[in-house]
Amino acid sequence: METLRKIIENNIATITFSRPQVLNALNSKVFHELNMVFDELVNVQKLKAVVLTGEGKAFIAGADIAEMKNMTPVEAKAFSLIGHDTFNRIENFKVPVIAAVNGFALGGGLELALACDFIIASTMAKFSAPEVNLGLIPGFNGTQRLYRIVGAAYAKYMLYTAEMVDANEALRIGLAQKIVPIEEFMDATFVITEKIASKGPDAIRAVKRVINIGLEQGYACGSENEKEEFAKQFGEQGKEGMTAFLEKREAKWE
Repeated sequence: METLRKIIENNIATITFSRPQVLNALNSKVFHELNMVFDELVNVQKLKAVVLTGEGKAFIAGADIAEMKNMTPVEAKAFSLIGHDTFNRIENFKVPVIAAVNGFALGGGLELALACDFIIASTMAKFSAPEVNLGLIPGFNGTQRLYRIVGAAYAKYMLYTAEMVDANEALRIGLAQKIVPIEEFMDATFVITEKIASKGPDAIRAVKRVINIGLEQGYACGSENEKEEFAKQFGEQGKEGMTAFLEKREAKWE
């Protein structure tokens, strides 16, 4: 991989965007390699979670303007479709995908973070949707995901003004779920991720599916799906989890 680094430890995959010379900007090659990585991760049987982060002072500082500036409208739509498909894949991936936003998450970087299950922000994190500064709008479903997380009015404020949002403000508006000092950022991120990995793996996957169905298809569909998924958990893992609780011991999910 030229633009990404991937490691798997303790059933947790960490994918690092590694184009620090351009602040990890997204281009066609990044999308291609990101899809390749998730193709590989689909087949990792004991995978519990995925962490996305960036090398250097940026998570991802937007899409690569040098690649975009000469695109025709037809080419721009094709580029948008690639981003939509990749980010939808992340949003619906089989295990939680966590955005560890170490620095700038701008434009496409913000959109990628929004496609993850939640955001852990370092104290150095900065968020912005600056597309209108270029006479553009978000192209990777940012308009739709942002308002679902922070509300329509705040999403419009961010999208209209292109103002930078720091980590504290991101936490206040619900964009980020945790702030961690930069000097202990990745260690703290793995503590949170390992906490998730210690829970019932089938249950974690089911929670993700049910929430996403409710968001996509509405309350009624989500409610019906919850009943089905709740019943499905009364198999080996559910029985083990309840037995471990009653016996006051750690569950053995394997």
